[in-house]
Amino acid sequence: MSKSGRKVYRITGRIGVASAGMVGDMQILVKEAIYYANTFRLENNREITAHALAKLLSNILFGNRLYPLITQTVVGGFDLEKPMVYVLDPVGSVVEDEYAAVGTGAEVALGVLESVHEKNMPLEKAREVVVRALKAAGERDSATGNGFDLLIITKEGVKEEFIPA
Repeated sequence: MSKSGRKVYRITGRIGVASAGMVGDMQILVKEAIYYANTFRLENNREITAHALAKLLSNILFGNRLYPLITQTVVGGFDLEKPMVYVLDPVGSVVEDEYAAVGTGAEVALGVLESVHEKNMPLEKAREVVVRALKAAGERDSATGNGFDLLIITKEGVKEEFIPA
């Protein structure tokens, strides 16, 4: 585990992934995801959806189940025009949700998210809630990072931001 390693990755202009667990295992998964997303775009003349990418990653994780990639993964992005979030475990189970947290600080972060989550929350309010959840997890969990990378995904594209602890 790394407190300073990168934990969020842009896959396409409308999809990103976040992870907890072994950084090296996640880097392998991200390289494959980018490869397959680019191949899909070239072969089909359109972007892959978040759901399709989550299923692809699920298949990769399941295929490695005997020697698993030790990572919990969150896929976020757009399925056509609808924002979606998918959570994957190390052996490829996929759960669709409205919000998610993974890793050692997940319980604390989920407590904050559950207490203030609203459907169709404006982007700025959602960003504030996420930062509050990450900071709460960071204060109460020694394995949580020394700052946070945010990947804000909208229909217009992906914006990366770093929030100091």
